[in-house]
Amino acid sequence: MHLSQITPSLFASLGLTDASDQIQCGPSPVGRELLFLVDGLGADAVAKYASYIPTLSSLIRHGAVKTSFPSTTATSLATLTTGVNPGEHGMLGYTVQVPRSGGRILNSLKWDERVDPYIWQPVSTLFERAVAQNINVTHVAAKRYEDTGFTRAVFRGAKYRGANAHADLITETVAALKETPAFVYLYVNDLDVAGHSDGVGSDQWLAALSGIDQLVATLLQKLPRQTRLWLTADHGMINVGEKIVIGQGNNLAENIATIAGEPRARHLYLSYGAGASELADVASRWEEFLGEKASVYTRDTAIAAELFGNQVSADAADRMGDVIVVAHGDLILIEAEREKQESAMVGHHGGASDIESYVPLLTAVIS
Repeated sequence: MHLSQITPSLFASLGLTDASDQIQCGPSPVGRELLFLVDGLGADAVAKYASYIPTLSSLIRHGAVKTSFPSTTATSLATLTTGVNPGEHGMLGYTVQVPRSGGRILNSLKWDERVDPYIWQPVSTLFERAVAQNINVTHVAAKRYEDTGFTRAVFRGAKYRGANAHADLITETVAALKETPAFVYLYVNDLDVAGHSDGVGSDQWLAALSGIDQLVATLLQKLPRQTRLWLTADHGMINVGEKIVIGQGNNLAENIATIAGEPRARHLYLSYGAGASELADVASRWEEFLGEKASVYTRDTAIAAELFGNQVSADAADRMGDVIVVAHGDLILIEAEREKQESAMVGHHGGASDIESYVPLLTAVIS
């Protein structure tokens, strides 16, 4: 099962005519579907920390879901809401270089108002398609996300209900489910924040995990009867082990003009006009230095390997790094200019490991 299949299936259950049920979820019981996205909750964590999440453990396990690469929020949420892979929607990572911008970096979550989100991510969202067929679609998340470029790129079409506290998120969710057919997307990032700062399994992370479980327990009590709840995530997370700073004590920074991506999945851009020999030199140098610690692709080999899906638009290809490096094990590749920030984080994601790439899909019908 793939992350791109979830939302089309749920909308198909609500009667969206141009969507199909790819996960065998069946018709919606009464036309109320809630998709709860827990940022950073890997499938492995649900099993490993089951004693901390009695409510989640009581839900039906519909299956494990594979995310797109890279296993990072911006990419996964775009895949979730469009139903297509990154090669089509063009959200190729946490940060990428804006083509022909002189090396300017777009941080997908913080955005850049010089970049039009409708052009950068041109695929119609499932939300837009559903609203056009008179399905009520609501996005419930923290108030600060309401009018960001990322929200406009990835979540356009939904009515936004902003709330910060868990109790208020629940209130907004319940209200949004009153008129049927209704689809609500609910998002929280407490677990991801704790994982980055303190690591998976830390006291802070476990407290956040328990808080998510309590939130779900309250939802089960307060949601309208026969609402169908689905819970999934955008990625899992690993705790850092080995750290390599690009260009410190190594020659990895040579001929690299711009570094983007994140520590587990790097986009490397050569200087404008660099030729095939320079590209081959950079790729071979990274391969020789890292060996089995990472997979190294050129843009062409990444496309051939379908790293970003089996279809790649011209715009998506334009945004890819000339060289793409995917860290293995517990390695992170740190950008020298951001060494303090990146090395301070304990939990990381973005790579292609099973821990990072598989998320749960849990479900329940409110009795």
